[in-house]
Amino acid sequence: MATKRRPIHTKLNFRPNISDSNLECRGTKPTCEPTSVRETFTLMVLYLCKKSLFFDTNLKVAIYLGTLFLLSLVADVATIPKLYLSRSDNLFNKYFVKFAWGWNLLLLTPFVVFTSYIYCCGQKKLIIKHHLLRICIATFFWWLWTSLFNVIEASFGRCGQRQFSTKGTCLQAGHVWNGFDISGHTFILIYGSLFLIEETRCIENWDSIKEHLRLENHNRTSRDPAENTNPLRNLSDDEMRELQFNYTKYTPYIRALLMAITLLQILWDVMLVCTMLYYHIMIEKFLGGVLAILTWFFTYRMWYVHPKIIPNLPGQGVFKYIKKKGEPQSVPRRRTGSIVNGRGPLFMGRPIYPQQDAQQDENSG
Repeated sequence: MATKRRPIHTKLNFRPNISDSNLECRGTKPTCEPTSVRETFTLMVLYLCKKSLFFDTNLKVAIYLGTLFLLSLVADVATIPKLYLSRSDNLFNKYFVKFAWGWNLLLLTPFVVFTSYIYCCGQKKLIIKHHLLRICIATFFWWLWTSLFNVIEASFGRCGQRQFSTKGTCLQAGHVWNGFDISGHTFILIYGSLFLIEETRCIENWDSIKEHLRLENHNRTSRDPAENTNPLRNLSDDEMRELQFNYTKYTPYIRALLMAITLLQILWDVMLVCTMLYYHIMIEKFLGGVLAILTWFFTYRMWYVHPKIIPNLPGQGVFKYIKKKGEPQSVPRRRTGSIVNGRGPLFMGRPIYPQQDAQQDENSG
């Protein structure tokens, strides 16, 4: 009598009896979230802000120097028609230029605090030592030069009436003090503009942080053995949670501050043109502009770029997210085969030949 044929394999290949703890969870990388209409409009506005702020700085400095010389020279020899902005009591001069450095600090201080708090992962000592210190240094140079301008004017000038020997008594008596008045407005408008531009450079590639967070979270949950080139790969789990929370919470405020800073920087450029046309003589304006550019160049092109001297440049924190122009972008290496960690081929994360893998484990043991 024929007996029932016994199956060759007691277990199905696609249903191996293997503990889930030995399996690796893999899959495709998560896709980006859909962009809303509001987000699209915000990104368009931010794009225009970045285009305005991050115009080639070297070219901008050259334009400052060229227009300072040419427009000031024209204003000295020609009669410029009087406009509303030529009046010293105009709205923008009275409430903005007179308090220019205060406006700079009002917008830049929270901007630097929010951005550095994110890319420094909440490390307060690092924020104060390497980022807030730049604001203090810039404020010191503003105070130093403007105070020196006043000293030079008071020391190397004379009153219209000879009986008054000091600037204070001359002005108090209603007379005119004739001195070499280096343009403080030119200095503060140019230095303030360059200060705003440099401090907001950390916003470049800001949206890439969100992408890095998404991919790094996937890499950590999937435990993919492929080479990880994510700039967040060295962060601890606590730093990752801190970064993700702060980025989501503070990015809307950072974007709003960037828009306000852009408008303020445009206003400084407009008021600078008015200063060139209607105030001071050419040498006073040109000297004030040169000192502003030299101060900017010394701090942001010589001092802050030195790796062993504090403070750091904007955007330098616990991880690197700003890509320099011309820097090759690293591409993660793909797996060329299906054998992973010495094991056999896998299908949907599970071994195709579980018995063969079990024998390999016994032999290795």
